[in-house]
Amino acid sequence: MYATASSVAELAGDREIVFTRVFDAPREMVFDAWTDPQQVAQWWGPVGFTTAIQEMDVREGGVWRHVMHGPNGMDFPNQIVFTKVIRPELLAYAHSGGRKGDPGASFHTTVTFQAEGSKTLLTMRMVFEQADVREHVIREYRAVEGGMQTLERLAGHLTNHSPRPPHIHSEFNCLAQLIEQG
Repeated sequence: MYATASSVAELAGDREIVFTRVFDAPREMVFDAWTDPQQVAQWWGPVGFTTAIQEMDVREGGVWRHVMHGPNGMDFPNQIVFTKVIRPELLAYAHSGGRKGDPGASFHTTVTFQAEGSKTLLTMRMVFEQADVREHVIREYRAVEGGMQTLERLAGHLTNHSPRPPHIHSEFNCLAQLIEQG
């Protein structure tokens, strides 16, 4: 098991990686951040990566094609076909793409969004065809660290895009005016 203060990654069985994290945001907001191409492009991928979305059709049978641009200049093409979409509870998809001949390019992912009051428990389960493929992805692509960093980036995105209560904004404006007046 791998853990940070806010995320957990677990190697389940011999073919799975399971990530869990509680987000301080309502389930609908987390689901929207995961399915709106404009939002996804702002947070998807590990630290230092950017994501160019070519197509994102979030419905059963819909395709999401994107390229992750690594900090080292390498491009990682991805294609996802959604196999199940239940708004705002669940996304399931088959992942392919990557570089030709890469055994780690194909896996299935299920993401669940569970409401916990005003927070959301997100669970992302990646299932690989074989144990050695999972190990390849962990070793070559640092999938565990990358997954945890991606969820951290999602948390930052949700924090930056959550609606702020008007009184807090007004208090900061008043404080800023007082500071400017000296």
